[in-house]
Amino acid sequence: MGIPVLVLGESGAGKTTSLRNFEPDEIGLFNVASKPLPFKKKLAKIDGASYGTIIKALSPPKLKKYVIDDSQYLLAFEMFDKAKETGYKKFTDIALNFKNLIDYIIKQTPPDVIVYFLHHTEKTEDGRIKAKTVGKMLDTHLTVEGLFSIVLLCAVDGMKHKFITQSDGSTTAKSPLEMFELEIDNDLKFVDKTIREYWELED
Repeated sequence: MGIPVLVLGESGAGKTTSLRNFEPDEIGLFNVASKPLPFKKKLAKIDGASYGTIIKALSPPKLKKYVIDDSQYLLAFEMFDKAKETGYKKFTDIALNFKNLIDYIIKQTPPDVIVYFLHHTEKTEDGRIKAKTVGKMLDTHLTVEGLFSIVLLCAVDGMKHKFITQSDGSTTAKSPLEMFELEIDNDLKFVDKTIREYWELED
């Protein structure tokens, strides 16, 4: 029973930068949008990653931790591919493919495997911050945050980047009781260590 973790943030909020303290052999990085990394350290990555690429690498996983960078593009790119299709079925299919990936991680990977989804945010009409999808039609089929037990929100305080670990009512951030302080450094390696200690997982 693997663990998916959602890391939310707008562009430039520090999602990918939070990988800076990992060593190249520690993580498997799926780079959906094929973007350069925002730091000098070289991390092994698979550019242009897709559902098939990700599931193949997790069957079975050779590492304990994986990162899907810009996971919202899994939704967006499929939406572009289906742009000429009409009807509601394409929205159901897009939602189902994303959910199936998360289900695969939970049900088909070992309990000490953690997969981090780095995902863009958007604001609802009432100003609430949530995971970005591809529109209201998809939102009727899928509440992204509902598939995760841990949702961290990237924030910038002046020049300092941080993770928010609990909601103040205007976000969807959440984490288990006493796992984290309310605000922590945006260091995903520290996050990974803390999760493993809290749930007594192998590293």
